[in-house]
Order: sequence, then C-alpha cells, then structure tokens
Amino acid sequence: MEILCFTLSGKTAFFKKPEVNTYVYFTYGNIHKIALLGIFGAILGYGGHTQKYNETGKTKKLVEGCPDFYENLRGLNVSVVPNAPSGFIRKKIQVFNNSVGYASKEQGGNLIVKEQWLEEPSWEIYVLLDCDMAIGLCKAIQGKSCTYIPYLGKNDHFADITSVRVTKADKLSCGIAEISSLFPRESGVAQASGDSWDDEQATFRYEEKLPIQLDPWTNNYVLQSFLYTDAVISWENQKVYCIDGKNIMFF
Repeated sequence: MEILCFTLSGKTAFFKKPEVNTYVYFTYGNIHKIALLGIFGAILGYGGHTQKYNETGKTKKLVEGCPDFYENLRGLNVSVVPNAPSGFIRKKIQVFNNSVGYASKEQGGNLIVKEQWLEEPSWEIYVLLDCDMAIGLCKAIQGKSCTYIPYLGKNDHFADITSVRVTKADKLSCGIAEISSLFPRESGVAQASGDSWDDEQATFRYEEKLPIQLDPWTNNYVLQSFLYTDAVISWENQKVYCIDGKNIMFF
C-alpha cells in the first residue's frame, strides 16, 4: 500500500472548542480529523461552512447537509503523529482587539478577544492512497498546488506543508505492539497487569476527546477519545501500517 506522508506545522494554531463561547476561547490540544479534512478541502477547492448559505437578495438560506469538503473527503483514512514530547503542545492565551465595528455592541465597536493558541505546532500526517480522492490530493500536495490557502483552524494561522513523500508499507495484522500515532481509544487495549494504564514500561499517556465526525443534522462535532502513548497495546481489525519503523494506525 502506498501512503502519502508530510509534515504539517505553523507558528501558531487554533482549533476552537465550541463548548465555551465567553471570556476565553479554548483550543483542542492537537489537530483533529475534521480540521485536517478542512485543510485538504482548501487544497482541492471544496466549499466550507460559509458555502452552505445561498444568497437570495439580502437574505441567506441555510442549505441542509454537511459542507462540501466533509461530504467529499470524510472517507479518507488519515493518521496524525504529534512532533511534540509526549504529544503535549504548548498553549498560551492571546489577547487582541477586534475593531471591525460590528464585532461588539459596546461603545466604539471594539471587542477584546482572548484565545488559547497552540505554539509552534507540528505533526507528521499520513494518508492512505487507497482511493481516487486520496490520489488526487497526493498529486496536488506534491505539485504544491492549492485552490485556497490552507491554515491551522483559523485564517490567522497559516499552515506549512513540508517533507512531502510517498512511501510503501505493509499492513500489520492483529497483534501487540506500540502505536506511534494518535489512535481512537476503543481501537486498542493496553497490555499490563492491574490498572491497564499503570504499565511501568509506559513513560507517557496523552488522552483527549477530539472531533471525528460531523453530525449530519446539526453539523456539530461528534467526539471520540484519542490516545497517544508508548504503552504496548493490542488491536484487532484496525488499519495499522509499519512506516519508517513506526506503527501507524489510520482512522
């Protein structure tokens, strides 16, 4: 199987958590599949959330269904490996003014925004080249061609795509090994006695609920627990490939 590999990075990133909408806007700790598909959609020229509104005179009507990028790319098999110690990327609260005039009803129309940004984020991204859509994406990335500028969650945070390559890898059958990428928690079971996550051989464990799907009715995120650890786990019927000595699980 051929696999597209590249490094995705930037100076900052912001993948907004929708649960909190006042005082401070928080970010997810790592890039998630929906944001990654959004970057791919920008490269290939698919519409996003704003394209779901049809303009009729001065009014806008919401079109049912998910955004074009998600409808076309959700079948891609991807994997994410954080280039950060133990998977934890530094965060910092940034405070800035939004003075476009309509951002706030306060006098002067100035809105003070507080956002939590990821600092110097970097990931190794893998895409299985198992369909025409994935192959088309691979050609666009290799050719350094994009329709829209890709960014990391918001247009304040430009994305850098480097070290692009295509490699061949063999799929691993069900087994027991370390997984070097983020993976859905229910996809693997840690191998240890007693408390499954108290394995003395494991030096770190990163866990976070990340978006994995869009709800087709509300377009809200569907969350799933993801793990990143050096613990030995077992798995069955998962897409795991050995790439450059790393066991990478796709989702």
